[in-house]
Amino acid sequence: MKNTFHTILLLLLFSSACAQEDHWIFFTDKNGSEFNPYTYFDPLAIERRVKQGISLYDSTDFPLAQSYVDQIARLAEEYIGESRWFNAVAVSATAEQLQSIAEFPFVRDVVPVYSAMTITACDDEYPEFRTDSTDLYLLEQLSRMAGELFHHDKINGKGIRIAIFDAGFTGADEHAAFQHLRDSNRIVKVWNFARKNDKVYRDHAHGRMVLSCVSGIYEEQMIGLATGAEFLLAKTETIFELKREEIWWLEAVEWADKNGAHIINSSLGYTGARYTPEQMDGRTSIVSRAANIAAAKGILVVNAAGNSGTDKEWLKTIATPADADSVLTVGGISPFTDYRIPFSSKGPTADNRLKPNVVAYGWATVAAKTYLDYGTTGTSFASPLVAGFAACVWQLHPEWNAMKLKEEIEKSADLYPYFDYDLGYGVPQASYFLKDTVQRFAEYITFEMIEDEEEIRLEISTDRELLKDDAYFSRFKNVNYLFYHIQDAQGVIQKYYVFDFDLHTYKYQYEYEEDYGLTDTMPEIVMDAEKENRLQWLRNAVEKGKEDGKTLEVELVEKEEVAEAESAPEQENKEPVLLKEPVKKVIAIHKSELKPGYVLRARFNGEYKEYRVE
Repeated sequence: MKNTFHTILLLLLFSSACAQEDHWIFFTDKNGSEFNPYTYFDPLAIERRVKQGISLYDSTDFPLAQSYVDQIARLAEEYIGESRWFNAVAVSATAEQLQSIAEFPFVRDVVPVYSAMTITACDDEYPEFRTDSTDLYLLEQLSRMAGELFHHDKINGKGIRIAIFDAGFTGADEHAAFQHLRDSNRIVKVWNFARKNDKVYRDHAHGRMVLSCVSGIYEEQMIGLATGAEFLLAKTETIFELKREEIWWLEAVEWADKNGAHIINSSLGYTGARYTPEQMDGRTSIVSRAANIAAAKGILVVNAAGNSGTDKEWLKTIATPADADSVLTVGGISPFTDYRIPFSSKGPTADNRLKPNVVAYGWATVAAKTYLDYGTTGTSFASPLVAGFAACVWQLHPEWNAMKLKEEIEKSADLYPYFDYDLGYGVPQASYFLKDTVQRFAEYITFEMIEDEEEIRLEISTDRELLKDDAYFSRFKNVNYLFYHIQDAQGVIQKYYVFDFDLHTYKYQYEYEEDYGLTDTMPEIVMDAEKENRLQWLRNAVEKGKEDGKTLEVELVEKEEVAEAESAPEQENKEPVLLKEPVKKVIAIHKSELKPGYVLRARFNGEYKEYRVE
């Protein structure tokens, strides 16, 4: 390795002796370092390790050999930071200095730092809207996860410490949405890793909005579920020194561990500045490896999937560190369609593992400058919604370790055990943990998987009128969706589909921006993994009308008509009546598509079916 590095250095010296670059310097050992976990760790960090059977004397927690650090710092132009877990320091140095550094016998490797972090929100500017009423999305972003059940049982993340990594928390020290945190001193520590000080309430508002999706309360309305949790706020980004953000993220994760974090929310991701899509394998980037180490130390890392869902180069790619196996990766869904919001990054990972793991609203109500913004978009906000959910679950089950918690959250999701690369296992549900008795399916609908000699048929039928105020429909907009996929013998999904079957005798109407009023009459296929953009924003559907030869029946409605529809009295809760003729929909899969070892999985109306080829 060193011979190769020396050759590269000679070329660098020849071309530019004065150029400075940031590099990781990895050491061979930690000779002479001493470590006392009881003086280094916060009591909560020790408690977490003891509960989960993790050693307090793991060598990765030992400090670096100070003599090594001093020698490197004297040679380099700038000493940037360090990592105990990787036994490494980050420095800025010229090629000549790097050559001298590489000659030290205690230096194992020298690796350049290229990366730039990106925030996983879609908007560069965040408009502010004052709302004096309970907005649809204020409640739905929590009720879609059945979060009201946690609230009813007074489960609010109490006793759980959550670290938020972000670009800045401007206004979070004054905004009314966090008054409850300030009153009880539950913002425990803050640190600006770029400036090496405690000034985190500056530079960017993104972190304030993310924090509100975990724990905000505004005018007695909950924005996030973990209103009883404690917080560590880490500023890991700056608009000036983008390449160093990977260093600061790594320093922050070790800081969060040291200071007793149970959960880390990272609404950030690395993509094209350093890496290629093929490197999003959970092993290449240093931040993915750090996230896996954090999990091994008992921390649940929750990370946004990213916003590359419409980027041709990164179309089916999860940004790192969300590609790490131990990370709970969160994609985004639209509150209008209850399906993947188009910008949300799609899986799988480069090595074909399932990502995202779960999804939540990617269109959220957040704490704006002084009031609330009820239409901010990005997987940045889906991730903290789930992080708050996770804190409530861990409060219920403090005996679980981080990986058990991740697994159970996946099992709680509304599509489980079905999964795909758009939605993962679906939206986590509090009812799974609280033995909720709310109806999980719509009555009078039959879903069957029928095999004959040539094909497998998925048949959906009903002989009753389905009522708008059905308890199931009121919570789940995807009640009409049939999900199915075909998985090969290696566990890779070859095809996955979502069909929208309009079995209702009524139609929803939504009011969308710029006074569009739209009906959701989009029958037939709405998503095909092999053909992009089948499910469009409703606004795009109006503009485009047709796609791939399939008609999208989208009806324009005047704003006054929408208002009239919204104010119309709800139907009385009555027994569904028989239809004149039963309604039946059939999807047929030819057996030639199913090779030995393949699995066909399907989900509809709360029912799961599968067919395996031996």
